[in-house]
Amino acid sequence: MPDYALTIEVRTHPVGATVVVLAGELDYHTAPRLHRAVERTAEALPLVLDLARLSFCDSLGVAELLFAFRRTQGAGTALALVAPTPDVGRLLAMTGVDRLLPCHDTVDAAVSALHRP
Repeated sequence: MPDYALTIEVRTHPVGATVVVLAGELDYHTAPRLHRAVERTAEALPLVLDLARLSFCDSLGVAELLFAFRRTQGAGTALALVAPTPDVGRLLAMTGVDRLLPCHDTVDAAVSALHRP
């Protein structure tokens, strides 16, 4: 599978969170790239994964979302998801991940929720 099947953009939100924007397919071939991207994020900042342009996710992709969750929990911060597509949302619901990871409509809403006491 070509590298361009998943694009990953990492940026820092002005309020203080790391935002990782995913576009394309998160699967067996591309999940290691998300793993490395999450490992490189600042542990002290909350993490937001923007899934609005993620067209596909398999079980290894879900495992990487859970890795990101465990990493933030271990660092004493938090993780939020943004706007999963209907197909990805169904997978998160089938696996129960939707009950574990909060979802928000926008990056700003996710960042705001992560900074509430």
